[in-house]
Amino acid sequence: MMKGEPLKAALANALRDADGLGGQERRFAAFAARELSRHQRLLDLAARTLGHTPGKIGLNEDQALVRYALWRRLFCGEDWARIGPEVRLPGPVRPRTINDTLLSSVVTAPLSEPALPEALPERLAVRHSFPSWLVQRLAEAYPEPVLEGLLAALDEEPSLHFRVRPPGTRDAVLAALLEEGVQAEAVAAAPDALRVTDSSHRIFETRMMKSGRLQVQDVGSQLIVEACRPEGGALTGLTVADVCAGAGGKTLALADLVGPTGKVVAGDRSRRRLSDARDRVREWHLRQVAFPHPLPLSEADVLLVDAPCSGSGSLAREPDQKWKLSAKAVTEFKTTQGSLLAEVARQAKPGARIVYATCSVLPEENDVVVREFLAQHPDFSLEPVGQGMPPERAALLCDGPFLRAVPPRVPGGGFFAARLRKAQG
Repeated sequence: MMKGEPLKAALANALRDADGLGGQERRFAAFAARELSRHQRLLDLAARTLGHTPGKIGLNEDQALVRYALWRRLFCGEDWARIGPEVRLPGPVRPRTINDTLLSSVVTAPLSEPALPEALPERLAVRHSFPSWLVQRLAEAYPEPVLEGLLAALDEEPSLHFRVRPPGTRDAVLAALLEEGVQAEAVAAAPDALRVTDSSHRIFETRMMKSGRLQVQDVGSQLIVEACRPEGGALTGLTVADVCAGAGGKTLALADLVGPTGKVVAGDRSRRRLSDARDRVREWHLRQVAFPHPLPLSEADVLLVDAPCSGSGSLAREPDQKWKLSAKAVTEFKTTQGSLLAEVARQAKPGARIVYATCSVLPEENDVVVREFLAQHPDFSLEPVGQGMPPERAALLCDGPFLRAVPPRVPGGGFFAARLRKAQG
C-alpha cells in the first residue's frame, strides 16, 4: 500500500482475475483492502503493542494478514472463532512466515490502550491513521474542531452520491426510485445531488440508472460544476472548455447545463482517461460535446481548470494515496497548478471566466495558487463563488470568495474552487 500501483487499480485487476467470487464477496474484499490502508498506522501501532513489529514480519502478505486480523478484532468486533477460518490457508498455497498461533494471539491477547502523543497534530495523526507531516500542514489551516472532523470524515468509507439529470428533476427521480424499492434522499448542498440510504446496490439495476437519469458523482465535484455558472446564472448556450477533463465526470454535467444550444470542449493529458470520457459521451448521445486537440481555449466563455493535485480531499475514497503523498509532491503540484492556470489565462478571451478547482484541502494548492496568480495577472479579478446563492447555502459552502467544501460539513470529499474573470479588452 506504500508503493506500487494505486490500490483502486490493483483491486480492479485482482478482482477481475479472481474466479468463484460473488458480488458480495468482491465488495467485501475491496472494502477490507481499503480499510487496511485507511487504518494502517493505528493497526501497526496495535501490532507493536502486542509485540509484533510490522517490519519484522517477513512477507508483505503476512503483514497484511496481521493487519486484517487486528482490523476484524478492533473495528468489526469479531473473535478468533470468526477470524480464524478467514485467515487460514488450506494446504501449501504459498510460503508464510507466520503461523495460525501467532495470528490467534493477535486476536485473543489482552491489548492495552496505547499511549498517544501529547501534541494535538501528532495525536490526531495516530488516532486517525494519517502521516504526521500531512496533519501538521492541515493543523496550520484548520481550527481543532474542524480539523478533527475533517480527519474523521476522510477516515471513513464514503457514501455513493449521484447527480440527477436533467437538472431540476431530483424530486421526480427520488419518487421513481422509491417505486422500485430504493431508499434515497436529497443532499441539500447541491441542487441535483442525492444519496442512497440503504446498503443495497439495487440502484444500479433501476430504470433511472439504466436510462441515464443518474450519474455517480461526488457532491464536491457537482459543486465545482455549479461554480462554473456565472454569478449563479445559467450556462445555457455558452461554450465551456473542460481543460483537465479526466474520465469526463464534470464534462457530462457541464453538457447538461449548456444544453443542446451550447458546447463543451474537453481535453486531458491522459489519453486513456479521455477515451473513457469519449465513451461516456457517446453512450449518452451528447452532441454538444467535442474533443478537439488542441483545445480552442480562446473561444470559450468559461474555462474549467480542475487542476492535477494531491487529492488530499479524496483520501476517503483512495486511502492508499495518503501514504504515497509527500510534502515535496505537494510543492511540485503547486508549481504545476500555477503554470497551468497562467497558460490557460494567456489564451482566455476578454470577459471569459476561469474556474480553478482542486480536490485538495491544502491551502497551498488552493488559496495560495489563486492569490499568487492574481498578483501576477492584474487583468483578472476574483468573483465570489457564493454570489447568487441563497445566503444559508453560501454560508455552508463558501469561505470568503472561494468554494470550500470541507467534510463532514459538506458530505463526500473535500473540494475547492475559485472563479476568475478576465477584464474586457
